[in-house]
Amino acid sequence: MKKIIAFPILIFLLVACNNKSGIPDVSHIKVDLTIERFDRDFFSIDSNNVIPGLNRIHQKYPMLTNIFLQNILGLDSASTLPGVKRFLHLGKSLSDAANNAYKNTSWLEKDLNKSFQFVKYYFPDYRLPEKIITIVGPIDALAKNGNDYTPDFIGPDFLGISLQFYLGNNFSLYNDPFFIDNVAPAYRSRRFSKEYIVADVMKLIVDDLFPDKSNGQPLIVQMIEKGKQWYLLDKFLPETPDSIKTGYKQQQLDWCQENEGLIWSNIIRNENINSIDPATIQTYIGEGPFTQGFSQDFSPGNLGQWIGWQIVKKFADKNTDMKPQDIMQADAKKILEEAKYKPK
Repeated sequence: MKKIIAFPILIFLLVACNNKSGIPDVSHIKVDLTIERFDRDFFSIDSNNVIPGLNRIHQKYPMLTNIFLQNILGLDSASTLPGVKRFLHLGKSLSDAANNAYKNTSWLEKDLNKSFQFVKYYFPDYRLPEKIITIVGPIDALAKNGNDYTPDFIGPDFLGISLQFYLGNNFSLYNDPFFIDNVAPAYRSRRFSKEYIVADVMKLIVDDLFPDKSNGQPLIVQMIEKGKQWYLLDKFLPETPDSIKTGYKQQQLDWCQENEGLIWSNIIRNENINSIDPATIQTYIGEGPFTQGFSQDFSPGNLGQWIGWQIVKKFADKNTDMKPQDIMQADAKKILEEAKYKPK
């Protein structure tokens, strides 16, 4: 009899532990996302017979084709034919590498579907992209998103993923001096691996929901507004390691957590947190190998966003009745005042 009773007790404990995690059950939310391979279709074009191939591509991807030709390849109507021929030749090695690395994308489809379920849970009225489309573009074609650059982009009814920036951090072109100097330094390209795709995609969704409009605002406002983005990213990726979401190395993340009080006291002692000086803001906001004034061996760049994230989380913990949308729309100065952030 004791053994029979033990089993339901175990189930109860497991359920209780799961509820403590604070992760909502989204299994009932329907998201039917599919991945389409524009990259494969494009590189199947016969370079000796480009026009019929392009027409076929345009019929299948009417929105993306023009974006790809004009905005990514930089072609106009006069240069389309020679430009496509040239890229079919020059981009073949990238296409082959992407095909080899992404023979199957069912895992990516599954992971994105799960993340989009969380988006719909918190923001049921948000219109998700109807499809995810993979491309292979030029090796220098990072998309601009605010003050940052991203391998991905949101189109009218789709979200594009540039596979040439997810070929593994040991991919030979990423270590080429020209690439390092002109496209992405090593501290950025080390994240050009498949495990970062979903987080990168969800950062675009966060920004689409709540665009960061803090540019030109005081340092502390920018820190908190950017911290909000990671707060919401947490909601959409509750089981993803912080190292993936932030882009920090694990040892950098550990350093931040161990020195949180020291970091904050250093900032408020040495800086005017209401400064709008671009040089001051650049020190704490934006990518870099480390943050000036802190350990070059252990501090990450973009340390200001991490501190802003901690402030937002502190505020959210004190206002459990507020929904994520309310947190995202809260005034940065109100968040700072009410958080009473005093890390040890």
